[in-house]
Amino acid sequence: MDDVDVDAVVERAGRAEGVWISRFGPDELRERAAAVDTGLPLAGVPFAVKDNIDVAGLPTTAGCPDFAYMPDRNAPVVQRLVDAGAIVVGKTNLDQFATGLTGARSPYGAPESVFGGGLISGGSSSGSAVAVADGTVAFSLGTDTAGSGRVPAALNGIVGVKPTRGLLSTLGVVPACRSLDCVSVFARDLTTAGRVLRVARGFVREDPWSREGDRPLIAQPRMGVPEALDFFGDSGQEKAFARFGGAATVDIGPLLEAGDLLYRGPWVAERLADLGEFLAAHPESVLPVTRAVLETGHGFTAADAFRAQHRLQQLRNAADRMWERIDVLVLPTIGTTYTHDEIAADPIGRNLNLGRYTQFANLLDMAAVTVPNGFTADGRPASITLFGPAFSDETLALAAAGIKTDDTMTLAVVGLHLDGEPRNHELSERGATLAGTARTAPRYRLHLLPSGAPGLVRGDDGAAIEVELWHLPAAQVGGFLAGIPAPLSLGRIALEDGTEVTGFLCEAYAAAGTPDITASGGWRNYRSSGGPNS
Repeated sequence: MDDVDVDAVVERAGRAEGVWISRFGPDELRERAAAVDTGLPLAGVPFAVKDNIDVAGLPTTAGCPDFAYMPDRNAPVVQRLVDAGAIVVGKTNLDQFATGLTGARSPYGAPESVFGGGLISGGSSSGSAVAVADGTVAFSLGTDTAGSGRVPAALNGIVGVKPTRGLLSTLGVVPACRSLDCVSVFARDLTTAGRVLRVARGFVREDPWSREGDRPLIAQPRMGVPEALDFFGDSGQEKAFARFGGAATVDIGPLLEAGDLLYRGPWVAERLADLGEFLAAHPESVLPVTRAVLETGHGFTAADAFRAQHRLQQLRNAADRMWERIDVLVLPTIGTTYTHDEIAADPIGRNLNLGRYTQFANLLDMAAVTVPNGFTADGRPASITLFGPAFSDETLALAAAGIKTDDTMTLAVVGLHLDGEPRNHELSERGATLAGTARTAPRYRLHLLPSGAPGLVRGDDGAAIEVELWHLPAAQVGGFLAGIPAPLSLGRIALEDGTEVTGFLCEAYAAAGTPDITASGGWRNYRSSGGPNS
């Protein structure tokens, strides 16, 4: 990680809205990079840490400014990574007190998915997922109690690993639900995630929840899929998952019932065991939606808790019997995707939908690995999660590596990425193929930016603009996103035929005062009429 890399990390982090809560300065990053032993397994690799995990030198806020404290040392899981040569860039945003799966419950902002279009980033580890997906860092740490290490991975097209509980120490982690909490890992690929896990795992004697275990690696695991699923009306996600037909079918009813216990049962009260005093003393410091979730814990009695534990034991028994038939269970990570507006309309109900296929894992002592599964026809990211019993982590990683997706994302380009233009190689080198040309709906304006490139801006008085449509392999999307310079970003572009695709959009502030070249109808027409570089 040399000076150029530090500059790139700092620049990307600086323009990522709602992703970071605090960061180390560029001078300190350079000093740490210069001091790294190049022989270490993660030498100079930049990473991010969710801001409910302690990092010495930066405050831990858990997404609540009034809760903030300054830790005097790194959490053990962070220290293991630092000792291996990795460099902490900073602390990332989260749903407050790690309570939520939307990424929209933080006073520090609500980051969008890297795929734009108002799509939520997912939570609670929202910033950690986006920081990886946008190319700022190579990997990041999150936490996962109900799915917070998997839902954000699904919504940002990256890998999310929820190890067996206790495999990564939770010492130095602000508890959400202490008996279920788990540190998770985000990366753009399984190889990187595996390297990180090998370094980060290990028994920590001071941590009462730390544990080690072993389960034989199964090279050819028996795969299972559910007998029935609810996609909440999302036919695109349903079709994306349908490719996994042919495996053994299993009844996941006991798993879903166990998951319901997490937010509809007395485990909500466990959150009050650690946060109750702060909530009582500082109710105004907690977001209303977070406070509403936490306060439901007051409605459960000790008898309720025991009854739920007894029922959970029965459900664990049913889950254990499932592993007699299969070794790996494959589920959609999420049944559907939501925009920020959709979450705002129903923050509790839609949050529960997002956790439908994730929130049982820790209650039933399962390990899980989330991987991208291409895109739906309307450009939304699809994802699957592989589940196995405790300590099946290596089998899950091997099984996930064997899953291939041929799906592509349709990408609309308007300027320097057009066929024959200077940056088209960034598409062709990643295996993208030209699908044809199209025109946008008449609601966009085209501006000539100071860089000499065009910028497409949404506008009420816009016009139809010519674009090219490219098919980009799903596995290449993350690397492509990392190279997109500000003020450009990906967003949803409406086409003339009424469909929507993902494409390049320019921030309106950057187009202010620049030449408006909308009348040309497109970049090629502008160039042929005597524009720059013609």
